[in-house]
Amino acid sequence: MSTSPDVTDLNIHSRVNAWRGNPLRMAPNLLTLLRILLVPVLVIAVLQRRFEVAFVLFLMAAITDAMDGLLARWLHLRTMLGQYLDPVADKLLLSSLFLALTRMGILDMRVTVLVFGRDIGMLLSAAILFRMTKLRDFRPSLLGKANSFSQVVAIGVVLVDLIFQRPWVATARVAMLDATIFLTVVSGFHYAWVASTRINHLSCPEAGSDSAIMSNSK
Repeated sequence: MSTSPDVTDLNIHSRVNAWRGNPLRMAPNLLTLLRILLVPVLVIAVLQRRFEVAFVLFLMAAITDAMDGLLARWLHLRTMLGQYLDPVADKLLLSSLFLALTRMGILDMRVTVLVFGRDIGMLLSAAILFRMTKLRDFRPSLLGKANSFSQVVAIGVVLVDLIFQRPWVATARVAMLDATIFLTVVSGFHYAWVASTRINHLSCPEAGSDSAIMSNSK
């Protein structure tokens, strides 16, 4: 007895729907998972002072970071898992490298303390907002994205400086670390201001509704 075309098409569609329903099977999330898997290997290379290998792995991680976002937008494969997994992978990568380089005496501890202090403060604020309010949108601001970019470039320049040790690379290293410190502080204060504004808005629903009525009446 032969299988009818309708049954075959139904099986194909069910498999496609099953593939789409599993966000871990999607290419952007697989690239994000690859970036997470690169973290321990990258940290080991740094601790063993194999800076050339560490730089190549860091470039691979940076490429996967760029590719997963582009694929998610181009192929319309954005998922809730990806929205949470991508920043976790970025923080895990950068935080691990900041810690490893600080432990080796390569980075100033004050930079790492600032970076970790900001991230911990943001995590605590987000956890409180998630628990106490109905807010679920924690997308990074423009300042937050600029800060993350400066951290990535700063780590990359530090690794290049450890490999080549040229005067212009040392100058670029100082400039990028200064930019990272500045953006870390500014973006941290900006996030605190945004969080307090959201909390005040939610704690005063009547004022919010009155302002909405006034705006609609104009």
